[in-house]
Amino acid sequence: MALYVKKFGGSSVATPEKMLNIANRVLRDRKPGDKIVIVVSAMGDSTDDLLDLAAKVSDVNYARERDMLLSTGEQVSIALMAMTFKKLGVPAISLTGPQAGIVAGGGYGKATIDDVKPDRVFKELEAGNIVIVAGFQGMMPNGDIATLGRGGSDATAVALAGAMHADMCEIFTDVDGVYSADPRHVTGTIKMKEITNTEMLEMARLGAGVMQPRSVELGMKYHIPIHVRSTFTDEEGTIIREVCTMETRDDTVRGVAQDAHAARIAVLGLRNIPGVAYKIFSVLAENNITVDMIVQSVRNSNDDKTDIIFTIDDADLSDAKRVLDAMRDEGKVEEVIYDDDTAKVSVVGAGMLGRPGVAARMFGALGRAGVNIDIVSTSEISISCLILRKDLDKAVQAIHDEFFTAGEGR
Repeated sequence: MALYVKKFGGSSVATPEKMLNIANRVLRDRKPGDKIVIVVSAMGDSTDDLLDLAAKVSDVNYARERDMLLSTGEQVSIALMAMTFKKLGVPAISLTGPQAGIVAGGGYGKATIDDVKPDRVFKELEAGNIVIVAGFQGMMPNGDIATLGRGGSDATAVALAGAMHADMCEIFTDVDGVYSADPRHVTGTIKMKEITNTEMLEMARLGAGVMQPRSVELGMKYHIPIHVRSTFTDEEGTIIREVCTMETRDDTVRGVAQDAHAARIAVLGLRNIPGVAYKIFSVLAENNITVDMIVQSVRNSNDDKTDIIFTIDDADLSDAKRVLDAMRDEGKVEEVIYDDDTAKVSVVGAGMLGRPGVAARMFGALGRAGVNIDIVSTSEISISCLILRKDLDKAVQAIHDEFFTAGEGR
């Protein structure tokens, strides 16, 4: 007897036929006494369709109302999935994020899960139901519904699994695990049997779309193993856990991540005095704009002016323009330059710490591929380069070939 939380993404629930396949799979795998919670995303491309509808009404982002609109996508999925189980003679019930006790904070469109109060979920499980929960949404302190941003259904599933002390959280997707790079863009990729939370968090933060960073953080917080696997096969996927159990592992570089959604911003002509960076980034933070790579440089050794270059998600670019253009108009900065034709490529691996030569090999691979580097940033277990978006595919392939062709990563 075990408690499982299983998450199915939009492509997995895109049609009634696919929902029936999921229901049959869940029932086939369920053992006597098992309790099952299923978290689902909106069907197929329905979230994009809803965004298109909103754009036809207004080009202004009415954040609260947009979240009210987008949350309906998951509510369609949970109702249809519950009906599917009932048709098969199995008791089931659908719950929205708020009904399942998902407490959200932060801003509309990219809220965070601040707490989970799963009393209703436990009650329905004890009543013998399979519980179907809407991902991607939670309730703000003022009672409003808010969405959790890209990949938010993963966060819903892991948070529920953690709060309920589930035995396992399974993330079903259209890929059959975590690979050394995105197999849709790179040839010769290698599926990992296991990866640590720390490495997966870094890969997710740097653009590996198989998991949302916040969901990996929640797995670390609650010590919940996460099994990433395919909806369409019974093969084992990749286990994300605190410590890998494999006896031998060469983890100099574990994976290559890519992010085609990076936008570059250069704020020019700032006075080179203490606190100047705070003035820029505090305003961005107040507007829920997350900053990634940052470079600050003085123009000349005897100059009192400095420039700051940084990257953000291109989805936040319009908000950043509004904030920074206002600062320019107020005379706080000389000029702001925006570039949304950039991308980021990164290598990740816990074994990189203290091991020389990784950066040189990465830069060499990019150079041989004819890819120019704009900005470089590093952490203890990653190196990232900002490049032109048009060069992204060949850059990722070149770096992957450098570290994995000889079987170095696995």
